[in-house]
Formats: sequence, C-alpha cells, structure tokens
Amino acid sequence: MNLMRRLWLIDASYIHANNLALLGSQRRVDYLRLRQLIERELGGLWRGYFLNAAQDEPNDARDRFHNWLQTAVPHGPNLIVKLYGLKSEHVRSAWCADCASKVDLHCPHGNGAHRLFNQRQMGVDVGLASLALIHREHYDALVLSSGDGDLLDAIEHLSENGKRIELAVFSSGVATDLQARSDRILWLDDHLPALTGEEAAAPTA
Repeated sequence: MNLMRRLWLIDASYIHANNLALLGSQRRVDYLRLRQLIERELGGLWRGYFLNAAQDEPNDARDRFHNWLQTAVPHGPNLIVKLYGLKSEHVRSAWCADCASKVDLHCPHGNGAHRLFNQRQMGVDVGLASLALIHREHYDALVLSSGDGDLLDAIEHLSENGKRIELAVFSSGVATDLQARSDRILWLDDHLPALTGEEAAAPTA
C-alpha cells in the first residue's frame, strides 16, 4: 500500500491551454476524473491546490465552477482555489520564429486605430513555488500539473532535500528541465478518454 502523503499543485492555465489544443472548446478535462486518475496511478493525495489568474469582473459561471472545484469527493475534486490577477500589456509587434525578426501587429478592423493588448497572469508561478515550500514538512511527494520552467529552483531544492517529484502533465508545454528532475511522469495525453468521461460512455462489446 502506498502511504506517501502527496501535495498536488495545478497551474490552471497550463491545463486549459492543453485542453484547447487536444480537445477543442467543446470537450473539457474533468478535474474530479483527473484527481481519480492521479490517485489510481500515483497514490492518494493529501491536499490539492488550483491556481489560476482571473479578471476582477463578476462571472457567475466561473464562480460556480470554482465552488464545484472545492466540493468534497465524491461530488467534486476537493481542491483549494487560489486566484491571481491579470496584467494587460500593450503590444505593437511580436517575434516571428520562422522569419527570425519582429513583425508589426494590427487589428484587421479600425484602420490601424485599435490598441492591442496581451493579458499575462501574475503570481501563479510564485504561488506554486510558495505552496510547495510552505507545506514541505507535511508531504512526501509533490505532484505538479504545470510545465513552467520558472519552478525549477524550487523543484531542485525540494528534490535535493528528499522530496519525491511527480509530474501529471501533457506532453506539450512542459519544460525538459522539470522532466529531468522528476521521479515519475504521468502523461495525461494517454488518458484523455478517462479524463473527459468518454471512456465510461463507450459501449461495451
């Protein structure tokens, strides 16, 4: 029996980006099914955190989703939700990897008068690292659902001090530095039907 205490940390934007790339906007990764998959493949979870950046404007659907995330098993995934802000940055150009040069950006409407902005999440990577370090006396293994290479210093510190590092990630967008320092990787791409509920809905022979 696996008696390790596991802390699960989720970068919601990482899951969302891969969800869109692999499943489109009509199918969603179910976080309760994701928790069940992790506990089945890696072992029981002591605590889980869902970290996301969100706009300040009221959003009833988002609030209902966050309330469900915090609902106890078996009715929800029992995750602690922590929200951070978004920063708007004015953009005029972007780097083209194929041309190896900067190219100007413009909106196809407005005759060049429209202002363009990127929204960047603030504080999620710091929040992930802080939670991993704050709780280090309470868990044996860290399960990370993020591909952010900015977490490398915290991960390396935890690994060198005896913590087991496990990744529950997609094959796209996860830093190789994190992969190299993990003790085990659960590739979520291999379990998409189970994560969306399609596996349960498939007819039996």
